[in-house]
Amino acid sequence: MTEIAKGLEGVLFTESKLTFINGSEGILTHLGIPIQDWAENSTFEELSLALLDAKLPTAAELAAFDTELKSNREVPTALLDVIRAMPRGVHPMQALRTAASYLGLLDPQSEDTGEAARRAISIRMIAQFSTIIAAISRAQEGQDIVAPRMDLNHAGNFLYMLTGKEPTPEQSRLFDIALVLHADHGMNASTFTAIATASTLSDMYSCVTSAIGALKGPLHGGANEAVMDMLDEVGTPDQAGGYITAKLDRKEKIMGVGHRVYKYFDPRSRVLRDYAEHVANKEGKSNYYQILETIEKIVVERMGAKGIYPNVDFYSGTVYSDLGIRKEYFTPIFALARISGWCASVIEYTRDNRLLRPDAVYSGAQGAQYVPLQDRQ
Repeated sequence: MTEIAKGLEGVLFTESKLTFINGSEGILTHLGIPIQDWAENSTFEELSLALLDAKLPTAAELAAFDTELKSNREVPTALLDVIRAMPRGVHPMQALRTAASYLGLLDPQSEDTGEAARRAISIRMIAQFSTIIAAISRAQEGQDIVAPRMDLNHAGNFLYMLTGKEPTPEQSRLFDIALVLHADHGMNASTFTAIATASTLSDMYSCVTSAIGALKGPLHGGANEAVMDMLDEVGTPDQAGGYITAKLDRKEKIMGVGHRVYKYFDPRSRVLRDYAEHVANKEGKSNYYQILETIEKIVVERMGAKGIYPNVDFYSGTVYSDLGIRKEYFTPIFALARISGWCASVIEYTRDNRLLRPDAVYSGAQGAQYVPLQDRQ
């Protein structure tokens, strides 16, 4: 009997030197280095370059990359005009998908699928995604678009363009850590989608636009927004226990809990939990954190034996919220980070490219006859 790997679970289709995940032990590494070390010691800029080149950069290489990123932050005026003309109230991921595709129309190098061109385009997209997402947010709110600054790091510049105010060093660092934690995560749905598009030898902008479409789905990138909806539904910490117990009794899905790969704590969630607690205590915004703390305790007690634990989405929304970011922009921020992993994975896969062409088991009729339209009941 033919065995079907529903959802391609357990199917190996390529090799990668970028990211390793051991879900049963809660391990995530990039280039063999634990994600906790990247979060504590590195920056989004360094991890992005390390993923693109599949090696740790030297100080000179990182400085040159940082300069290149900053010099590419501005986006064409024609794209800003498109962003301003977008209908009010559109889903930010729809807006980002359109903007990414339009950006390709304006790039004279867009049809070049050689590795050098893919790398150059990747650097431009990593730099420009922050400008695009901030511009979408401000245009949708009827605010003036804020031009990028060259004296701020990638994380701090995004927060500045989003809010119009220079972030504190602590805010900038907190957001930088969030970007590091989301930069890459192996063969997730959006990365696989980018690779599938790349395997046809399509252009880099098509690969990334495909990935944005995959990330938009609530089973992938939209989970952190759903967590915030759940927290608002709970209301206050004293109601959290009864709320989550009732949902578990009804066998309802708890957003931000459980993961396709991890059967133990998602290591990224452990990093974000500590920062969420710190921010909550410092800013006096403890309600969300206390609700999450209660939910986590009950979920682990009741579901931990089944390998169901909080994932990175469980705490990321509260961190973004405390930075003043509206929840509908949580998923675009996911893309702001994951653009590095998408681009790096496309470059790596297409070095030894093979068109992805899976098959399906046919379960339909056999030997059927065509019935003329006028004879059909």
